Amino acid sequence: MPRTRRRDTPPPRTGPAEKDVLHGFLTHLRAAVAAKAEGVPEPQVRTPGVPSGTSLLGLVRHLAHVERFTFLGEPVADWPGTFRPRAEETVASVLAGYRSACEEADAVIDACTDLSQPVARPGRSAPSMRWALVHLIEETGRHAGHADILRELIDGSTGR
Repeated sequence: MPRTRRRDTPPPRTGPAEKDVLHGFLTHLRAAVAAKAEGVPEPQVRTPGVPSGTSLLGLVRHLAHVERFTFLGEPVADWPGTFRPRAEETVASVLAGYRSACEEADAVIDACTDLSQPVARPGRSAPSMRWALVHLIEETGRHAGHADILRELIDGSTGR
């Protein structure tokens, strides 16, 4: 199995504003997750690489739900189910869904002028925007690490 190593690009050095720094790190991690799933053929992209059943496609799908829940207030009835891609979903459709969720979340983030204010979430108490950004950085970073391992198991690719 050939090993491909790409040089990782560090997160951008954004402006002095806290929101810019946090959003820059989140954007960087989002791109890393998407890059891990791009170009992986069926069925490997949806084949679980570990006993828990986690797959690359499942990680991207899950993170789309996390983005929508955290920033848009969309309910999730079955969190474990968010890790399981449906048969009709493709790499392209899951990546498009993830990117769409990120774009919609970005609009909410961009509109925020005070990180201590709650994220608007209909019908439920909401964390501050600061908490939401840090949580998504943690969640996305953790799953980016999982994606790194799964991709290396599939085709030996490492790095971003």
